[in-house]
Amino acid sequence: GLVLGVYSSEKDDGAAQFTSAGDAFDRLVSGRLRALLSLCGPPLKKGKTRIFHGLHQDFPSVVVVGLGKKNAGINEQENWNEGKENIRTAVAVGCRHIQDLEIPCVEVDPCGDAQAAAEGAVLGLHEYNELKQKKKPVVTPQLHGSAESEAWQKGVLYAEGQNLARYLMEAPANYITPIKFAEHIEQKLKSFSNVSVHIRPESWITAQEMGAFLSVAKGSAEPPIFLEIHYSGGANPDDSPLVFVGKGVTFDSGGISLKPSSGMDAMRADMGGAATVCSAIVTAAALNLPLNIIGLAPLCENMPSGKANKPGDVVRAKNGKTIQVDNTDAEGRLLLADALCYAHNFNARAIVNAATLTGAMDVALGSAATGVFTNSSWLWTHLYEASILTGDRVWRMPLFEHYTRQVTDCPLADVSNIGKYSRAGGACTAAAFLKEFVTASHWAHLDIAGVMSNKDEVPYLRKGMAGRPTRTLVEFAARLSQDSHN
Repeated sequence: GLVLGVYSSEKDDGAAQFTSAGDAFDRLVSGRLRALLSLCGPPLKKGKTRIFHGLHQDFPSVVVVGLGKKNAGINEQENWNEGKENIRTAVAVGCRHIQDLEIPCVEVDPCGDAQAAAEGAVLGLHEYNELKQKKKPVVTPQLHGSAESEAWQKGVLYAEGQNLARYLMEAPANYITPIKFAEHIEQKLKSFSNVSVHIRPESWITAQEMGAFLSVAKGSAEPPIFLEIHYSGGANPDDSPLVFVGKGVTFDSGGISLKPSSGMDAMRADMGGAATVCSAIVTAAALNLPLNIIGLAPLCENMPSGKANKPGDVVRAKNGKTIQVDNTDAEGRLLLADALCYAHNFNARAIVNAATLTGAMDVALGSAATGVFTNSSWLWTHLYEASILTGDRVWRMPLFEHYTRQVTDCPLADVSNIGKYSRAGGACTAAAFLKEFVTASHWAHLDIAGVMSNKDEVPYLRKGMAGRPTRTLVEFAARLSQDSHN
């Protein structure tokens, strides 16, 4: 199969405006593609398709898909590069048509941006069907022509990184337990000589005095794991690393503060933070990015049992602060508190944590963007600029003292794990809680609860767990590595 792009006509004559690959193919078939398109009715709108059969022996089926305006660039209102997003969407739609026709291979028009085209193809075809007997046919996308093969390959790696996160988040919690998660990442990284993976057991966690993390883990029969990854891509192994920290709750029942049963199955993806940061490191290694990255993922389940945290219990974090656990379903911040304390051991250039932390974040922004709370405008600028390119947007949220007072005004301990006004500003009070365990001057907390899954909002992702914002984390790391090079 072949997927070709066509731009919206800027003139009134409605003549199709092909990409250069489309023009070349039209010449190959003596102008028949253009002629057929004009016979098919009005010009193709963005993301809409026409399928033609029998035009050329090498390509029994050709899907032509609308790319929108030709010179669509950065849309200031939308905070993304519209041209790239249009390509991702168009290519994904085209490739899915080829899959529906059960054709095993598709060549993709680079559409003027081979990286975006590759991302659209690889993200658009991904589906979790590991456990089904009836599977969709596997389609292998490849670049049509040879002009932009390096950019295409980069796009494939970015998309495969996000697909790895999607796979981990979508898999049932009895398949991706803390130890299985760690082993899966270890397997993905074993071919890289400049990566070391440490799977730390409960005895190590205890020795590190991570009392907050252990208090969550003790409610489950699954032992906790602390996953630590060191990627040494920098010219000097002693250069300050970028530290990624990800919340790794492989199933979140809410604990004694039990969640409603409706929709609880989605909580198999409550380790989305760990999935995205670990997948970003796998991608950075595959891209051979010239910087050092450390990944930290506290992994456990949050379950109700006779050993579980009880509302009102007080636990001690690694830095000595005591925490009153007023709601056992606000457990992610307990894991992250200890992991963030540990992250300060590495003289980091920046610490970035990601977590499906609060339902309040979903209420605030929905699935449009990841909420970012940061104490560093330098860090914010890098994340924001990366997100414009990837189309996986971020939006800055406040870290006001106003919210800090709500978690530190606590009857029994130094801090409470929920704000004293309960639901008000829930994403902001969660971020304020984490800030109590951070002394680094460049730290960002990404609350990814709203972008955890996709219904139909991102047209190039199928329904299911989204693996967002893996590509933004990779692009951010790539920009940081250029910074240190210059």
